[in-house]
This record gives sequence, structure tokens and C-alpha cells, in this order.
Amino acid sequence: MIVNFLNIGMAKKESFHGKDFLTGMCKKPAAGPLLLTKLGFEGDGVGDHRHHGGEDKAVCVYSLDHYAYWKSVLGIEMPGAAFGENLSVVGMNEDAVCIGEIYTIGTAVVQVSQPRQPCGTLAARYGRSDLVKLVADSGRTGFYFRVLTEGQVRAGDALALMERDPRGVSIAFANGIFHHDRTNRDGIEKVLAVPALSGSWQRSFLELKHRL
Repeated sequence: MIVNFLNIGMAKKESFHGKDFLTGMCKKPAAGPLLLTKLGFEGDGVGDHRHHGGEDKAVCVYSLDHYAYWKSVLGIEMPGAAFGENLSVVGMNEDAVCIGEIYTIGTAVVQVSQPRQPCGTLAARYGRSDLVKLVADSGRTGFYFRVLTEGQVRAGDALALMERDPRGVSIAFANGIFHHDRTNRDGIEKVLAVPALSGSWQRSFLELKHRL
């Protein structure tokens, strides 16, 4: 597995279908090397700090394997960094990647922290009010890395699995519980048992648990 594309972009005003948004979603490829810090790549930023960014969501990863599916759903050619991802990759799909896995990338070390949650800005970009639901229902969400060791990363760098999490909670499993099976106590407990789960997803799953 390699970094097929490394994408960055600072937050700026974008006009999507007649509405203006302050967003860093429209990222462009960079050759690098770029410094990857605890808060993300140099030269990269987000517009909505409440829902994006921070140490648990330092790097957004999305699979190029999904682009053909979205082309058929949306009826358009997908642009680069179509989902605002920092790393466009192949073969790291939601059913195979588990929360807590640790990877080396360039000279940095990163850890899977949570699924990516689709947002309204993504829906606005493509002019589809139903896109948040479509992404959640499809399971093709992507995921986030936190940065354990800062370092230099460039396009073409290998993503090498360094350590698995013994609980084996995949991004797909966590998505399934959160979006479709919210009364599954055993499933909720299984996700909460992963120490590497991001703080925001811990809070969300504790809330689900307390509602039962």
C-alpha cells in the first residue's frame, strides 16, 4: 500500500451551487515531502474546527477504489481528493482497516482513530442533499489517522502496517453500529473496548449505551 496522492489545502471560501462555504475540502495534490504534525500536514487546514481537525482527526484517508461507485451514483467524473481526503489510497477499505492499527508512513507513525463522518459541506459540494445518507448507507466513509510520531511524508510513500489491534474492530463494523444498529449493546461495547477510539466517537458510543 502506498500514498497514491497526498492532498492539502487551506480553508478558503468556496461556492457550491450558489452557496458560500469556508472549507478546506477542495484539496490539491502535493509531491512533498511535507511535515506531518500532531494536527495534520503543513499547508493543510479546515474551516469547521468543531467537526473537523484536531489530534484525533489529523489525517483523512479515502480509498480510490470507491471512486467508480460514486461516479455511477453521482453521474460525474470524480475530481482529485473527491472526499476532501489528505491521503488517496488503494486497498485500504473500511472492511479491512481496524481502529487502533498503527502504520508507518514516510518517517511518521500514525494510528487509525475513527471512521470519517460525512458532512453537509460534502453534500453541498456535489449538490446532493442526500449525500450524507448515501455515504453512511454505503459504508464508503473513509477514516482518520492520529499522528503518534511526527515526520515527513510524500506521495508514493509506503503505508506499512506496524501493529494490529487485537480486538479487530473494523471501520465497517463501527460504521454499521453507529449508523444502522444503534441498539446493539454487544456491538457498542465492542467498539468502546478499543483504547484507540477517538474521544468524539467514545462520547457518541457512550451516549448510545446510556440510551439502552
